[in-house]
Amino acid sequence: MPCYTISLPSLDCYEGAIAQFVQLLETLSGEQAQHATHGEIEALVQQGGMKLLCEMVQSHLEQRAREEPRYASVIGADGYPRTHHRAGCTRLLETRFGEVTVTRRGYGARGLQSVFPLDAELNLPPGRYSHGLCEVLAGEVVNNSFDAALAALEQAGGGTLAKRQAEEVAVHLSQDFDAFYAQPFVPQEPNEASERLLIISADGKGIVMRPSDLREATRKARERQAHKQQTRLSPGEKKQRKRMATVASVYEVEPYPRTPEQILDPKQAPAGKRPEVQNKRTWARVEADQRTVIEQAFEEAMRRDPDQHRRWVVLCDGQEDLLRQVTAAAERYKVEVVVIQDFIHVLEYLWKAAHALFPETPAEREQWVMERAMAILEGRAHDVAVGLRRAATRKQLGETARKPIDKAADYIDNNRERLEYDQALALGLPIATGVIEGACRHLVKDRMDLTGARWGLARAEAILKLRSLKISGDLPAYLAFHFAEHRRHYPGPPIPLDLPVAA
Repeated sequence: MPCYTISLPSLDCYEGAIAQFVQLLETLSGEQAQHATHGEIEALVQQGGMKLLCEMVQSHLEQRAREEPRYASVIGADGYPRTHHRAGCTRLLETRFGEVTVTRRGYGARGLQSVFPLDAELNLPPGRYSHGLCEVLAGEVVNNSFDAALAALEQAGGGTLAKRQAEEVAVHLSQDFDAFYAQPFVPQEPNEASERLLIISADGKGIVMRPSDLREATRKARERQAHKQQTRLSPGEKKQRKRMATVASVYEVEPYPRTPEQILDPKQAPAGKRPEVQNKRTWARVEADQRTVIEQAFEEAMRRDPDQHRRWVVLCDGQEDLLRQVTAAAERYKVEVVVIQDFIHVLEYLWKAAHALFPETPAEREQWVMERAMAILEGRAHDVAVGLRRAATRKQLGETARKPIDKAADYIDNNRERLEYDQALALGLPIATGVIEGACRHLVKDRMDLTGARWGLARAEAILKLRSLKISGDLPAYLAFHFAEHRRHYPGPPIPLDLPVAA
């Protein structure tokens, strides 16, 4: 059997870890373990291994404490010297493996806050929870409720925290979201000669909030609203209980020219593979208003294309406030954008009109929609709007019956400048908002619309930010950026005035 020699400068600091390792080996090699199933062995290793990892962290911290030099005086970040020295100062740190104790030297002076050089060297957080535990928590809460996330941590063993503290940690973790994205943009696949389109898309999705965290107008409407029943909602009633989150996405894609026939006929597929979306960043904000999020979207686009060499395309669903914000942002940034209205929304209006015109003939209804959709794709939106009104008149429909037809005609006519699909298809521009529609569902609804959930504003904003980072593929890089605590908690690490003195 080979013999291994371990050479450590302070081996006695690791006695606890060695003892835990020996104990785990004895358990695995003992009589009882010889009759255990492989699942029971896994559980033993999981439990004992977590204790071993915790002891290893504790042993290393003890080594660092023992080897920490003592100085006669230390200058803090405020520029004032600390001459009073205290050894053996301790603080608790909850790690992903369990709780450990950090022992270090403190330096103080009358009227000044004490400083701990080893804290800065170890980059310890101001609170009790380690970066590793916070990272594990972030990975859980972006997908599951806080209760489910804490249950997963408990099942894994090691570090734990209470629900309120977990919520506070999530808020703290998200605080550098804007600063992270203010950094210079580095494309995943640099290509200076790329002709990729730069796409901006935005939409909204409501989140059920606590009454105190609703926007002012919504809260007042809720207070004014009278309900027929107190214990439940009557049919057609809906309490004013949601706050709108604005979802935005900025991405790049190569032009993909198509014809109207290729859009409507699955058999006439375009030549070549559909280009993949590149460098997509998607995010949602519930605390900020729509104007702020649209501003951030244009800032992100400008970060990618500061000289405006690419064609900028804005995809939207026709929501009037959103269009106003897009127009205003384009004017502020002095950038030319092509605004395209979602073709799927146009189809929905056509189908509603078709049901009013042909309530009993599905085949005729489908053929009618196909013909009008083809006309709109060919750039004849105004003609379709006129034809809709004429069709309702010829059918001699009453005011109520023709309402969906007039609504479709108004929608198409009022937005015809953004329905120039013939030009968009020839240039290879996208005409559907599938990316942002999917983001509203995946980013917001799947996590925030849990049964019975009512969100506080700070926690909802934090989860949306962390979830946005994960969906955009930026969560690991963001956490590394956030955990560089020196920027915030150690702006100037303590500076020794002289050489170490004898302990």
